[in-house]
Amino acid sequence: MSETATAVQQIFDGMPERLNKGAAQGLDCVIQYELTGEGGGSHHTVIKDGSCEVVEGTHAKPSMTVTMDASDFVDMTQGRLDGMTAFMSGKLKVSGDMGLAMRLQTLFA
Repeated sequence: MSETATAVQQIFDGMPERLNKGAAQGLDCVIQYELTGEGGGSHHTVIKDGSCEVVEGTHAKPSMTVTMDASDFVDMTQGRLDGMTAFMSGKLKVSGDMGLAMRLQTLFA
């Protein structure tokens, strides 16, 4: 497994513990992650009742879809790439619920 693939797996594995329960209060949504390039793949998070479940694969009706290169995803989640900068430069593409997209940074510590 590549270094990027390992980092991506660790990020998804840690999401349930890093969920900001206060920010997630009242949310019932599915966030689809489509990561391209080395270490990429499809995952989705189901956020409901202040909890988060991570599932490998594609969800039929996600609330929002995040598409980006796996290495940029790792950099963004580790604070080396600003989410807004990534979005403005085209490294991060978001489709679906834009209100949810604006809350994404507050959902995970």
